[in-house]
Amino acid sequence: MALSFGLFSSILPPETTLRAPTASLSPHGLRMLRTVTFATISQSDPPTRKIRGIMKPRKVSPEMEALVGVPEISRTQALKQIWAYIKDNNLQDPENKRTINCDEKLKKVFAGRDQVGMLEIAGLISPHFLKSES
Repeated sequence: MALSFGLFSSILPPETTLRAPTASLSPHGLRMLRTVTFATISQSDPPTRKIRGIMKPRKVSPEMEALVGVPEISRTQALKQIWAYIKDNNLQDPENKRTINCDEKLKKVFAGRDQVGMLEIAGLISPHFLKSES
């Protein structure tokens, strides 16, 4: 049995009909309702976003390039590679893990400082990302 409601007739295509919920009694005397639902799958692809901000690859200074190994990198990837370099060369202070003891490569990137706090790294690498011409 199909029902048609005037309210939905302007929204739904004419060949679509709404079905009334079917009811049945369970063994415990409770009424159970089952409703019929319809779902559609979207066929359109989501629009691709332009990469911006800290995810956008930028040209880096020669000092930063010597450390990360590529001439163009995003800030997030540069930070990951710097941390990998710090871990691989055991440059964290053993007593205070929040402090990094800089070797010669890191001193060039971190403004010649011997020690740097972990929260300062993001600010110290900023000058090494060059402005784009466009």
